[in-house]
Amino acid sequence: MQIEIIPQENLAQALALVERVFMQFEASDYQPEGILTFRTFLHDPDAVSALVFYGAYVEDQLVGVLATRGSSHIALFFVEPCFQRQGVGRALFFAARETCKTDEMTVNSSPYAVEIYQRLGFHALSKEQLRDGIRFTPMRFVAEREASLC
Repeated sequence: MQIEIIPQENLAQALALVERVFMQFEASDYQPEGILTFRTFLHDPDAVSALVFYGAYVEDQLVGVLATRGSSHIALFFVEPCFQRQGVGRALFFAARETCKTDEMTVNSSPYAVEIYQRLGFHALSKEQLRDGIRFTPMRFVAEREASLC
């Protein structure tokens, strides 16, 4: 598996993967307003251009996408169903962690992904919330600092 930053001009495939996996696994947790909010975000060039997209590739096939805003907030995180639970998401997360400029990362996790983020070391900051039809749990990851030998 190879992890690469996806250039803005090559995002169509990544956005299609995100929308397809969202509709398969997450849309059932949302009212129509939330689905519309999510899809509108995906098709907003200004919103998308503000993100850095990481792609996971297996034999040149895009199998997972993670996008960050400002290097420390995960805005999108989706893996093709047949590649889930095979380390793709973890590899994407750690690739994004390498470029993060702080010790913390945040995410507004969908109900479906809370357990996934917990396995990566995230902790809920509050109860589930609802905004513009989107259900989410604010979560934070704090990197452990290595003990100083000094």
